[in-house]
Amino acid sequence: MTPDDLKARLHAYRTAMETAQPETLQAALDATFAPDATFRMCHPFGTLEGPAAFREACLDPLLAALPDLERRDMILMAGTTEQGDDWVGCMGSYMGSFLAPFLDIPPTGHLAHMRYHEFFRIEAGHVTEVQAIWDIPELMMQAGAWPMAPQLGAYLNTPAPMSGDGLAVAGDGRAALKRVVDMLTDLCKHPADPDPAVMNLDAHWHPRVNWYGPAGIGTARGTAGFRHWHQIPFLNAMPDRKLDSMGDLMSHWIGEGDYVCETGWPNMRLTLSEGGWMGIAPPGKEVLLRSLDFWRVEGDLIRENWVLVDLLDLYRQIGVDVLGRMREFNKARPGGVIAYPDAMGVRR
Repeated sequence: MTPDDLKARLHAYRTAMETAQPETLQAALDATFAPDATFRMCHPFGTLEGPAAFREACLDPLLAALPDLERRDMILMAGTTEQGDDWVGCMGSYMGSFLAPFLDIPPTGHLAHMRYHEFFRIEAGHVTEVQAIWDIPELMMQAGAWPMAPQLGAYLNTPAPMSGDGLAVAGDGRAALKRVVDMLTDLCKHPADPDPAVMNLDAHWHPRVNWYGPAGIGTARGTAGFRHWHQIPFLNAMPDRKLDSMGDLMSHWIGEGDYVCETGWPNMRLTLSEGGWMGIAPPGKEVLLRSLDFWRVEGDLIRENWVLVDLLDLYRQIGVDVLGRMREFNKARPGGVIAYPDAMGVRR
């Protein structure tokens, strides 16, 4: 199937979710997903079997919390991996008025946003597997309910590609894919080689690169920002990182036009042997990370990189219940549904 054919398989679902309504959602789910599709969702949802389970565990609670929910895709990519699998990758934000608790995150009464990276494997015309991370900590931060250490990077509503073409991605992506793979190959030479120069950052990254990390890590500008606000603390804490294609780790890669995306469940193995990353004390424990990423290449250099890591699952692996800790912090805070009347009748 061509990339356009693959993207067309998601059209009904994406369209229905643009202005999500419970009464129209079911038809889109039935048209898009195989009855036995597997949904590999971020913590705390876990792996769900079938679209009915996905709707009950994920979509219905999100719609209850943000009743005017809308899905805003900002990148749409598709292609066939070197393993012969057909995948579609989407990056965007769920947005809506946050009027009721979601996963016990207290509502704000204001417009809220939650970034998503979602990947869909297509077989025989239907989605048979989903790998998805929703940036749940992003909602916690907007609610003033993030219970862990402050992030080092900047906090912002992650933007669409600067080039404005994220929903019109097309063309041969081999050159862009090579640039990203070469960059990761050089990154992994350090810290085994203690000289940071071995990573050749300037050969791969644009001087004004934006690295959009998950809430909890934050966004960084330029190679200096990337190093200071993410990479140095990350590598200090976990110097033995191992990437995909090692044992039970596996990534699925797509290059299309100037864009590259990668999904893996999981795709990194590391040992938290030192401190300094996100305020986590070193437990000396091996962890597996799920990281779903998008890159945009401009003039043969990486100009933008969108990264989501399932941080709540990382905390789970080291025995920290972030949602439980959040509930403890906020148990004296008023909860429940926020109701306000239609403002059109308000006198001015």
